[in-house]
Amino acid sequence: MFFYHFGAFMIGEKMDSQEILNRLMTAYGVSSQKSLAEALAIPANNISGWLQRGSVPGNPIIKCALDTGTDLNWLVTGKFANANIGHEVPKGVPSRYEKGKALIEKMLSTGGKAVLQRVMAAYGFNTQKELSEYLAISTGTISTWVRREYFPGDVVITCALDTGASLEWLATGEMSIPLHGEIANPEVLLINKKILLAGKLADDGYCHVDQSFVPAGVNLKSLNYVRSGKSSWLIEMGDKELSNGSWLLDIDGTLDVYAVSKRPGNKLRVIGKDGVFECSTNEVLAKGLVIVILENAI
Repeated sequence: MFFYHFGAFMIGEKMDSQEILNRLMTAYGVSSQKSLAEALAIPANNISGWLQRGSVPGNPIIKCALDTGTDLNWLVTGKFANANIGHEVPKGVPSRYEKGKALIEKMLSTGGKAVLQRVMAAYGFNTQKELSEYLAISTGTISTWVRREYFPGDVVITCALDTGASLEWLATGEMSIPLHGEIANPEVLLINKKILLAGKLADDGYCHVDQSFVPAGVNLKSLNYVRSGKSSWLIEMGDKELSNGSWLLDIDGTLDVYAVSKRPGNKLRVIGKDGVFECSTNEVLAKGLVIVILENAI
């Protein structure tokens, strides 16, 4: 059953599944259930099953909203339309939907505890009991999500519409979110926060960063705030080709931040808190480029 809670407004009855499917097809610019199934990367008989049950699950709605940029509220309710109308009917799976498989895999891989934590953060709840009472879902059901790594698409949609939180952040853990009715500020990013302890990185929640601090050209989705002791950095994560600058390096399985300068013959001069050494480029592994260095003056 699809349910949608928005403020004091609750829909518990079946939505008009045909109307939702029509809006999904409009958003994707397709005119048949077969083409819609291809765009959603699902078997075509799934759609006929939704029509028979009179219920469209949340996951394809989330995928469509993220895939096409169509307004989530319009996809669910038909209000405040922001559909991509006027596209030609694609042949097969259009190239602009090829990211769809990767997107749905990312959504489903971040189910269970991770998505539950983001939903609770968006609502401002500290316990699963608060969430269960608010959404009228048993705590046992929520525990099952965590145990089975389940992605509760309907709840994610409910939360996005109810709180104004970014659908992409709720679904995948990326992008920025406005919490508790705040107006989204495109200049403020919500990024992953990590702690570097004993040579290992551990998740440490999230933090907001003013985009004006971030140099142009940085992949914002890969940006992380990393802290260790009195030092902290904004790091563009990901394996990269080393160049002069400050880097998060993996040396024999231990992570730390170093100043790196290249030398002839594929050599590096590496400066760390424990001293200076030289090595070959293949003796270290770049994990991320330091974009901004923050130091605690105390």
